Amino acid sequence: MAGRADASIARYRKAAEDTAREQQRIQAEVDSRAKNRKRDKAPEEKTPTQAGVRTQPELPLPQQHQTKPGRESDLEPRPRFSAPDYKGSGKLQDMVALITGGDSGIGRAVAVLFAREGADVAIAYLNEHDDAAETKAAVENEGRRCIVMSGDVRDSAFCEFVVEQAVSEFGHLDVLVNNAAFQEHVTSLDELTDAHLDMTMKTNVYGYVQMARAALAHLPAGGSIINTGSETGLFGSPQLLDYSATKGAIHAFTMALAANLAPRDIRVNAVAPGPVWTPLNPADQTPEKVSRFGEDSGMKRPAQPEELAPTYVFLASPVCSSFITGAIIPVMGGSQG
Repeated sequence: MAGRADASIARYRKAAEDTAREQQRIQAEVDSRAKNRKRDKAPEEKTPTQAGVRTQPELPLPQQHQTKPGRESDLEPRPRFSAPDYKGSGKLQDMVALITGGDSGIGRAVAVLFAREGADVAIAYLNEHDDAAETKAAVENEGRRCIVMSGDVRDSAFCEFVVEQAVSEFGHLDVLVNNAAFQEHVTSLDELTDAHLDMTMKTNVYGYVQMARAALAHLPAGGSIINTGSETGLFGSPQLLDYSATKGAIHAFTMALAANLAPRDIRVNAVAPGPVWTPLNPADQTPEKVSRFGEDSGMKRPAQPEELAPTYVFLASPVCSSFITGAIIPVMGGSQG
């Protein structure tokens, strides 16, 4: 049995590496076009809003650009995920959560707070092995168990594999967080290639559907699915045509699946973030745009992942949200699209 699992792990890791190379090829095509365009004018300075317990990083951020899928360990400043002022109270005690894209960004912050609330965590990620190891250590530092698995959520067999591994390791599964995503800007629809469109659709939509389908065999009454949507799924984004379409699809899928699973006492909800400081954006936009990332939100700055994670705790916990299903929760910093 162990030999078969090892073979599967190796096969899925290779598939993840192949996918990362394909993402890099798509990124290179877009970057080569961007070099020939006139740089944006520097926007006027705006005063950011600081409404939390501690002051979060403000603009401008350092100019930077990463190769896909992006590494949290290379971001400057490092995204904040630890939420030191958040105190756990057993809201997810002895539950098990599976988080896709859990190696960094929102996924990492959610994994840490889930662990702080008493859950064991399984992480699925592409090929950011160092980031995944750091997330695993952070979860274990909260006193809970964590396993990490590299692969491509476009592959339905991998989705089934990670669910089976999570259940094999922890004995059950209570919460699925669909969070993995691919994003790459284009300036016009005629620049959106078939390969680019296919990568976005199959990662962001197929991956969510396939993970949910695989998890359903194990989710009990009282279990939940949480999907990561986006403000782009509500308002659209002129340079994220395919990504906006997938996030709108995720919102609709959330509402439809919530109605479908209500008779089984399983809740399905989505979080729709505004701009969040994660590797997704520096591995997409130009260094100049990255430095101003989040300035169009109502709070004139991007969120830190730790500012999103409590919403996922709220939706995962049957103590907090037993009468909430089919909801799209906006956490946008006042974004207006």
